[in-house]
Amino acid sequence: QVQLVESGGGLVQAGGSLRLSCAASGGIFSIDAMGWYRQAPGEQRELVAAITRGGTPNYADSVKGRYTISRDNAKNTVYLQMNSPKSEDTAVYYCNSHSAWNGMDYWGKGTLVTVSS
Repeated sequence: QVQLVESGGGLVQAGGSLRLSCAASGGIFSIDAMGWYRQAPGEQRELVAAITRGGTPNYADSVKGRYTISRDNAKNTVYLQMNSPKSEDTAVYYCNSHSAWNGMDYWGKGTLVTVSS
């Protein structure tokens, strides 16, 4: 079973920068894609960015050009560099891992990002 632990959340000013990290442990050999989702109060959880084992990224339109997802397979860690955040980016950010062979998804507990304007 995969365990995911996020870090790096907190308060950031609009236009600033913040980097989130997510370290995976457990059944890491089975992980294919990893990604970040977010959920704002009263909203549904939504995909922010994802990255394949080979390093191909995918972004939500709302963060393209501002956020960058990267992955260090040797460290079993995925990162989300958040540049020029906006107040509407305020949410709890969750790390996700997906294993293609069995369709399993695992989630971290989430880290709160608050963007002050």
